Amino acid sequence: MAVPPIQRSPKAAATGPSTGVQRPWALDVVLGLLIVVALPLAIVAIPNTVSVVARLLPPDIDRISLVRAHGLALPAMMLTVPLAAVALRRMKVAYVLVAGLALLAVADAAGGFAGSTFLVGVLRVMHGVGAGILLPATLVAAWERAPMVRAVWTGMLVVSLLCAQALALWPLDGVDRWQVTLQPYPLLTGVALALAAAYLLLWIVQGESPAPVPRARERSRLLFATVPAAAIAVLAISTASQDWQALLVILVAVLSVVALLALATIGAGESRTLAYTFAAVGVVLLPSVAQVTFVELGGLGGPGLKGLWLPFLTAALLAVAAAGCVVRFGAAARSLPTAGLLAIVLGLCAVRLMVPVADGKLLVVPFTLMAVGASVTLTAALRTAGMGAALFGLALCFPGVLSGYLLGTGVQVMMLRGRQSAQALIEGFVSALHLWALIGGFVVVAVIVLAALLARRSAPPPSGTAEPGRDGEPTGPARDQASAWGSVAGPRDEASSDWDEEGTPTGDLPRVALPTPVNGDRPDPAHTVDNTLVEQDGPLPAVPAPTESPERDAD
Repeated sequence: MAVPPIQRSPKAAATGPSTGVQRPWALDVVLGLLIVVALPLAIVAIPNTVSVVARLLPPDIDRISLVRAHGLALPAMMLTVPLAAVALRRMKVAYVLVAGLALLAVADAAGGFAGSTFLVGVLRVMHGVGAGILLPATLVAAWERAPMVRAVWTGMLVVSLLCAQALALWPLDGVDRWQVTLQPYPLLTGVALALAAAYLLLWIVQGESPAPVPRARERSRLLFATVPAAAIAVLAISTASQDWQALLVILVAVLSVVALLALATIGAGESRTLAYTFAAVGVVLLPSVAQVTFVELGGLGGPGLKGLWLPFLTAALLAVAAAGCVVRFGAAARSLPTAGLLAIVLGLCAVRLMVPVADGKLLVVPFTLMAVGASVTLTAALRTAGMGAALFGLALCFPGVLSGYLLGTGVQVMMLRGRQSAQALIEGFVSALHLWALIGGFVVVAVIVLAALLARRSAPPPSGTAEPGRDGEPTGPARDQASAWGSVAGPRDEASSDWDEEGTPTGDLPRVALPTPVNGDRPDPAHTVDNTLVEQDGPLPAVPAPTESPERDAD
């Protein structure tokens, strides 16, 4: 069958990363610096550290209620991420970036005046919403830039998850006010706001094209991701508010992880791989490192936070460098996502073998293995996925973080039961960490096996025919002839036609004029075929770019 050349409409060209247009380097530099500052600010809102300064709390505040209120940031964040990703279709990404940082700045400024549990809960929700806005906004902003900017985003996301617990604890050393937990880095927030303003100014001056947005069905999937996120948030708040048994908390956490992996199964191969990796990294990375950080505190016999800065710094630099190497040299290596997940498993094995250690420098081994592994697997998976799949994977990451926290908490409660002496408590924390590392390793291995099995089932036939995948995209060698934004039926653009669940166009396709008949058996040149491609001996003429339909674009 002759395939007409694909011509993209102006809108279709704006929905993917810009690769052929020369852009000024200044915007890339400012955006890269903004990502380096903003992502740690967003992720550092996750840890609940108010119990560390419990001695500074006034006597009229209920400590347990305050701890629960302080933990509202992560549920608010994981509900905001998919909603903000959908909202980015209607709003310009530069404005959304400034709005998210402004909300964080307001919450930081008001944190110094917090004096009640209710106000703490409000401010922590503001922190979570601001962080949930920043995460998809920075991803969309990086998506339309040079590939190396996207590598910086991936590397900094991994670094932020790796160092979040330590970054949240560092400002609390020697403080005399408990409100510091609500404003750990006010100066860094101001720097991020200044960078966001500079980015907005450059974006306006240079007249940048609109950022890529997910398609209609991808937006529906993002909205659907809020359902398990809300359920996990409700369960987490319930476990914190009621006296749940340890085994029940563990069961709830396991069911949450299973639900996330089931939701990640929706989509084509590339989308599924990215969703699995985001969910696995969320479940394992931050909850594991948070427990290691706690065990290595000075009060439990470890070197303390000052002895951990070198392993964290080394792992952070290597994680960003690994993401850059994948972008620069790893384009043809399809096994990189699996290799990265295996490196995470090795890092968890190193945690079981090495922790606790008196010399914190030895922790560079597990930290580097987990950070580099997470950076490699996410960067490699992002290279073969689209914008909608990337946002969907990000929406699964933070419910995974909360599920990992729930699972780790259940294990800790179970291992600490009946222990009274200080030494027994320390041994209980170490045993809980070792058991958690074993569980986390099995979770990652299960993700590897599940992804491999589903990839084998959806493998293209040997003949290389264009068999549509679950997203309606052709698989196998046919992907060379049909891009992620178009197919043999014409440009896959929401302005030209709508697409159903099987990838079949439901709107009107362009009218294709057939060539002049040679032997009288063909229709005359004036004959046209609507919504059908007719087999011809010769090539069909180029299909003109479809005009936009305001009715269809208004969905």
